[in-house]
Amino acid sequence: METIEKVSTEIEKLRNEMVETLIELIKIPAISPDYGYEGEYDKAQKLLEIIKDWPFDKVEVYNVPDERAKNSVRPNILAYYYGEEGEESPRLWILTHIDVVPPGDLSKWTITDPFKPLVKDGKVYGRGSEDNGQSLVASLYAVRAMMNLGIKPKRTVILAFVSDEETGSKYGVEWLMKNHPELFRKDDLVLVPDGGNENGTFIEVAEKSILWFKIKVKGKQVHASMPEKGLNAHRVALDLTYHLDKLLHEKYSDRNELFEPAESTFEPTMVKNPADSPNIAPGEHEVVFDCRVLPQYSLDDILKDVNALAEEVKDRYRKEIEGKILPEINIEILQRGDAAPPTDLKSKIVLLLKEALKKLRGREAKVGGIGGGTFAAYFRRLGIPAVVWATLDETAHQPNEYAKIENMVEDAKVMAALAIL
Repeated sequence: METIEKVSTEIEKLRNEMVETLIELIKIPAISPDYGYEGEYDKAQKLLEIIKDWPFDKVEVYNVPDERAKNSVRPNILAYYYGEEGEESPRLWILTHIDVVPPGDLSKWTITDPFKPLVKDGKVYGRGSEDNGQSLVASLYAVRAMMNLGIKPKRTVILAFVSDEETGSKYGVEWLMKNHPELFRKDDLVLVPDGGNENGTFIEVAEKSILWFKIKVKGKQVHASMPEKGLNAHRVALDLTYHLDKLLHEKYSDRNELFEPAESTFEPTMVKNPADSPNIAPGEHEVVFDCRVLPQYSLDDILKDVNALAEEVKDRYRKEIEGKILPEINIEILQRGDAAPPTDLKSKIVLLLKEALKKLRGREAKVGGIGGGTFAAYFRRLGIPAVVWATLDETAHQPNEYAKIENMVEDAKVMAALAIL
């Protein structure tokens, strides 16, 4: 029996242990202080406890300072399992994140509570089960199976369990790259199992630029029966939002069939104003846009257009009230990620993953780009080829999020194959 078959058989034997490990991790909320929570410390400690007796060659913990978080740190764990040439072996990174998004509307969780995991119909339900618990556990047990068999793979496997993926990676991958560049090598292979499709045939090699911005409009609140005495910020914001949505879609309308969807997207997602009664014309209004932009377009150009249109709208509604010129319109950038160069379709990691999927599943994989952002982009900016791949039902961030147990087990086999082939 060849090595890949032996490891795959061992992974099958570990199925129940994998489920138990996923359950234990889901139980611990690991939500960013950006959302008012404590961060990832407790979950990282649980993970370290799980692997403390595993024969990793090296385990490193990088605690990033963040006074808002529990114990004032955001932990990042690197666990090394050396290849057949020891520290000189070529290297494969598998990066997963330990943070999760908030549960959202609890009334919509109809299967179980977000942090009380439940196994039902071959699925494990709970917040963070699919994003990113499924792949985290798969990567762990891809290595555990090789350890159990005493197999040293062709490539050193570096399992990275990082913080802060859901809110920008400032305390995770980005921090590691800025503060410990010595960790990364140009000839490393990188798998980020944080995106994919339901049959595991999609390999992501490119991402759009991401731009989130908030428009804050300030007018003058008045009673709705006397609008002439104030300036309704809601009306100003509606005008600006409508024309901005139209402008961005028309001006930046090119298509690139590598991506799904093939065009740039500009979505107004959040609105807020302080009016708490039908008879109040609000003096403030906020609207947030989520933009996923094809790499050929400049985010600077888009921001120039946003600001120019804001000035036009200000002129249209210009009014002096109590010696003050209104409306005021402020543009705040919430998140910005300029697109990284795509991974070469003929790079080693792409070819290896295609080979593994063909060998283990008999499937031909499709290569393409997405609108979502992952930390593969950080590696691509360093000139290190990275792919995003997993077998997912795409329930991430939704109520009743689940991980399919079969996907977790089968993905572990593919991850092991990447180290062995």
